[in-house]
Formats: sequence, C-alpha cells, structure tokens
Amino acid sequence: MSTSPDYSLDDQEKAVYSYEDAEVAREIDAAPDLVIARRFGRLGLFLSRLFASGIESHGVERVPENQRESKNAWNNLLMWWSVNIVFDTIPIGVLAQSTFTLSFSNAVATILCFGALGGVATAFIATLGPLTGLRTMVITRFSSGYFGGTIYSVLNILTQLGLATAAVIFGGHALSNVSPGSLPLVVGIIIIGVCSLIPCLIGYDMVHVYERYAWMATLISVLFLCALGGKAGYDINAQKSLEDTGRALSADILGFGGIVFGSFTGWAPVAADYNCRLPANTPPTRVFLLTFFGLFIPLCFLEILGAALMTITDPTYVAAFSAGSTGGLVVQVLSPWGYFGQFVLVQLALSVIANNIMNTYSAGLSMQALGRPFAIIPRFFWVLVAFAAYTAAGIVGREHFSVIISNLYNIMGDWTAFFIVIVAEEHFIFRRKTGPLGGYNLDDYDTPSKLPVGIAGIAAACLGVVGAVVGMSGVWYTGPLGKMAGEIGFELAVAFSAVTYPPLRALEIGLTGR
Repeated sequence: MSTSPDYSLDDQEKAVYSYEDAEVAREIDAAPDLVIARRFGRLGLFLSRLFASGIESHGVERVPENQRESKNAWNNLLMWWSVNIVFDTIPIGVLAQSTFTLSFSNAVATILCFGALGGVATAFIATLGPLTGLRTMVITRFSSGYFGGTIYSVLNILTQLGLATAAVIFGGHALSNVSPGSLPLVVGIIIIGVCSLIPCLIGYDMVHVYERYAWMATLISVLFLCALGGKAGYDINAQKSLEDTGRALSADILGFGGIVFGSFTGWAPVAADYNCRLPANTPPTRVFLLTFFGLFIPLCFLEILGAALMTITDPTYVAAFSAGSTGGLVVQVLSPWGYFGQFVLVQLALSVIANNIMNTYSAGLSMQALGRPFAIIPRFFWVLVAFAAYTAAGIVGREHFSVIISNLYNIMGDWTAFFIVIVAEEHFIFRRKTGPLGGYNLDDYDTPSKLPVGIAGIAAACLGVVGAVVGMSGVWYTGPLGKMAGEIGFELAVAFSAVTYPPLRALEIGLTGR
C-alpha cells in the first residue's frame, strides 16, 4: 500500500508508538505477573515467587472478559455492609448536634435525604466496574483524558489517606479507652494500621473474603450499643431548645447534609475497584441496587445511632462526651456491662479495620493510576506507602479527630460531586450506543493519543471547584454564597460542572473526534 504524501514521518512514528502502547497494554492485561517480573531484572525471581504465593499482581490494568470471575454479585451488598457498619461512622451522626445543633428529627431527615442522594451517585459509579473491567480512577480517563485522570487520582489519594487517617485515629482512641493508661494511643493507631495492611498486601480476593464476613460481629456489637443507649435514656426532644431557626436552621441542615452526602460519595472514587472482575454481562441494575442498599442501610443506621446517643441527657454521659468526645460517650454507654462492655468496645474498635482496608487498597491503586512510571511498580509497594503515610499522619493528628472528620467530609462531598456528574454525563450522553462516540473503546484506556484530550473534563472540574469555593462554609474558609446560605458547596459544584461539561465536551469531540 502506498503512503500518502500527507502522511509525514511524524505521523508514522506516532502510529508506531500507538501500536506499541496498545501491544504493551494487552500484554500486561493478559499476564501482569510475568511482565512485572521481567521488568525488574534480578528482583524478578523474588517477585515471581511472591506472586505465585498468592500476592495479587494485578494493579490498574484492565481485567479482560476471559479473566472475569463468575462470583455471586451479592458479595457487593455484604462488602459495602461490612465497610460501613463500623465504629467510625457513628461520629458523623454525632456532628448533627455537637456542631450543627440540629434536633433529632431534623438530623434523621437530613441523614435519610442526603444519604439517598449520595447512595444513588455512588451506586451508579459501581455499575461501571463490570462494564469496563477497569478501576475507577482509570475510567475517568474516558471523560477527562489521561492528564485529567491523573488529577483525579491525586484527589483520590488525598481522600483515601484522609479517611484512613481518621479511621486509625478513631480506632486507636477506642482501643486505648478499653483500659485507660494501659495502651498508649499511638500503639492503638499502629495496631489498626497493621491489621488493615495485611489483607491489602495479599490483594483483591483476600479483601473480598474479609469483607464478606466482617459485618457479623460488628452488627451484634452495634445492637448491644443501641440497646444500652436506650437503657441510659434517649430523649429525642432534648435538642429542640438548642436548635436554630429560620435561615440559620437551613444553613445547619445544608452543612450537615453536605457531610452526610460526603460520607456516601467518598466511596464513589473507589466503587468500581471492587467489582471490575465480575462478568461484563452482570446486570447493571443488580450491581446498582446491591451497592445502594449496602451503603444506605448501614450508613444511615449508624449515623442515626450517633445522633441518638447525643440525646442522652444524664449528666454523667454528657460529661463523658465533653471529656472524651464520641469515644468517651460510647465507653460510658457500655460501662454498665463491665468487662463484657470492654469486650464489645474492642469489637467496635476493630470494626474500623474493614473500613480502612478499602481506603488502603484503593489508595495504592490510585497511586498506580497517576501514570505509567507509577503503574510499572507493583501494587503492593504503593499499599505500603499508603500505610506509612496515614499511620504517620494519624500519630501526628491524633488529638484533632473531630476537626479532621468534619472538614474532610465537606471537602470530599464537593470534589466527588463534580467527579460523579462529569463521569455520568460522559456515560449517558456521549458514550451511549446512539451517542457521538457510540460506547467505550476499552483497549484505549492506557493510550493517551486515543483518549479524550481532556480539556472539557478539566475545565468543567475547575468550574466545579469554583462553585464549591463560592458555596463553602467551613472552619478554614467561607465563600460569599456560603455566608448567605450556609454550606452549599457540593450543590454548586454539581450545578457548575453539569451545565458546562456537555457543551465543552461536544466542542472537544467536534474538534478532535475523541
């Protein structure tokens, strides 16, 4: 075949590089363990033995259809149940009264409404796992390009490390409260971190095995806590006299609602990571519903329990909260049972491991998703880096749990909101069968020249950040609209990105064809 005079040497070189990129991607997809072992020379033999012993070799590579596992999709429900029916969910509900002075009824209504919104958004992202066989941060490349996907990976690394830091601090506090003075808080933090690390080092299968059963003991412990709280005396009207009115009440509801929304959508950037090995023909509706209820039931239950515990008016319990925050209050609630109450507290403290496993595993994947130089390094190395980072951060910030968690969930709700909107609009508008692109060319996931340029996605995300900043109302900063209406950061982030992404993306496709 003759070469057109318009087909320059540069074009030929680009074609060769594109072909080589695709070949390398296909080779890694088929046998990542062999590719990684060859890449590291003398270390190759050690890595081969490590992978042969059961350590997961797969990282952010796409899982081909012929390597999918026909496991029961019901694991989705049990996994999310284990991850969220954990001790460190309770402080989110506590914030309803301790920070926003909401009555119990308004707290419950806010949790259910904003939780439903967050659950729907996160469950949608989960459906993309079986469809693409890709991890969540890699999926963002199909809307925001290779560089845009790197930006999202950085945001997700910070998010998962922040969540992990909060988890080890809270779990460490709970362990040290079992017998005050006998176990230093720093040691408790390290124990939670190490226990979270082990399943993540082994990989995907071990994570699923642990999460399939972890919820059982925790559920029993939570029911004990709920019952003892009732014995202490819930007074659902106790906060009404302290509640704001008018515009101030609206601001409180929006502020707390943003935190609740963030507690759900904080899982959206990792939601596809844990079902990308399900068959491609797994019904999306099943994945959606199992993920939604796996999030909605435990998160709402424990956040409402946290709000309920704050309605106990006995002076002893109020003093316990003042002295030791949520952990001190829970210790007081369990105290009538003596040593058995301490045993229940240990079970609750260890429950955060199920939550932190997900943070640790996905932080490692997001580090790989930063780009090829990071992806060629084995996944377990990045897991170790994540463990070291959040354990150190937990030790340094161990006395500031409440500040960390309230600000973290607010910021998380803002950026995950525009991330979800951009991915959803790309999927439903541009990647539908009758849309401009007609679907996903999944072999292009690691070929920058075939992915979107990313200008539309990055620009829409930047405008989402503008919306979040304008509507923010936090400890560190309050935007102009935040001063007038309270915390409306994630609402404005959604609006700004949702309105701007479709026209910008349509223009990008028209100019570049991708």
